[in-house]
Amino acid sequence: MGFDETKDATRRTRLANERTYLAWWRTGLTCLAVSVGVGRIVPGIANVTNWPYQVIGVGYGVFGIAFMVLAHLRVRTVERAVDRGDFARLDERVSVGLLVSGGVLGIGTIALILFES
Repeated sequence: MGFDETKDATRRTRLANERTYLAWWRTGLTCLAVSVGVGRIVPGIANVTNWPYQVIGVGYGVFGIAFMVLAHLRVRTVERAVDRGDFARLDERVSVGLLVSGGVLGIGTIALILFES
């Protein structure tokens, strides 16, 4: 029985897809942890106005859930492409949406640090 290079490449691609799926999940869980930190812990231990931190915290929470949903959609899309022998490029709108959302949350967090202390 010989080595089947195509089968091995498909196996490696599926494993890489699984690792990427888990990375998306780790990012989502990290966003949820940041959500708790910014939205609950900081206002609880610092002398600051609560609502701006809660708004940014909720934003991070929604961002985290979005990563988890996108992880599921992406892993399914890539698996279907592998089944067809095709490549599934990440939709540029998703990429730009994540960039803009992360940028807004980052700028909001920086603004809180600079102006709410």
